[in-house]
Amino acid sequence: MLWHSNPGARAWRTTAAPAEVLAFHQSLPGYAPTPLTAVPALAAELAVGQVLVKDESQRLGLPAFKALGAWWAIHCALQDHPRTAELVTATDGNHGRAVARMARMRGLKAHVFIPAVVSERAIEAIRSEGALVTIIDGSYDAAVSAAAADAASGNSLLVQDSAWPGYEVIPQYIVDGYSTLFREIDVEPDLVVVPMGVGSIAQAAVTHYRSGPVAPSVLGVEPASAACVIASLQAGELVTVPTDQTVMAGLNCGTPSSLAWPVLRAGLDAAVTVEDSEALRAVDDLAALGISSGPSGAATLAGLRAARDRLPLSATSTIILISTEAAS
Repeated sequence: MLWHSNPGARAWRTTAAPAEVLAFHQSLPGYAPTPLTAVPALAAELAVGQVLVKDESQRLGLPAFKALGAWWAIHCALQDHPRTAELVTATDGNHGRAVARMARMRGLKAHVFIPAVVSERAIEAIRSEGALVTIIDGSYDAAVSAAAADAASGNSLLVQDSAWPGYEVIPQYIVDGYSTLFREIDVEPDLVVVPMGVGSIAQAAVTHYRSGPVAPSVLGVEPASAACVIASLQAGELVTVPTDQTVMAGLNCGTPSSLAWPVLRAGLDAAVTVEDSEALRAVDDLAALGISSGPSGAATLAGLRAARDRLPLSATSTIILISTEAAS
């Protein structure tokens, strides 16, 4: 297990995402806040007051939270680029499907680049949205590079949830879109646990909780085989790490987003890695409690268990686990 902590994180402050993001989502057909489910059995296991799971297994007709960011970003980006004919992205699964769904809804083409390690089931789900799919024999980072190169020609628009110098406007729209998830939470937690791939959902969590009156601790969780955020935190600079196959496919990323990195460096309280076996155990345990969660979403429970003895929690603490996806 890798571990990193920042004792001064809760004192850091930033600016909240635009208020109109929530209004946009509320205007969409089928919008409803996702459940915040109390799980007393986990509270007893972890010796805390309550554990609540923010269950993103059904969000706007899709099995993950990703539409919140992708659809707000596409809404904004098409105003910036009205001549767009095709949306292009790279994905480990859920983000690409969300982009493809909105492309179909807007009458646009979609081209999605996917690393070969992604499951055939996830690939077929993206194809079912009418997208052209290109399989990349390489990592998620390689798929992002291929998507960016493809989008550089014609009337195509890259809708990527990772940022790098020179490509940060649309990724920021995506992070802003994720703010709705946290605005729906109506309790004051002591700890919020989020998964980290490139760091965008963790960036959204830190931004939300460092811009308002409630300032809980935020714990980020990564696969041990793709711990790019923790490696960067430990190095004190943004770094790229080699990645290996993991059941936490949505978190299998080698380079943090350039937008997420300074926010996480300043405002993330702690980060921890988990093994595939720990994530799979968490999937099974959540399923037994009536919550559908895939390994990337259940990683938050695995991370909480791994870090429990290092966290300043008490018998009255309220913990929120962000479960970002349904079980496949």
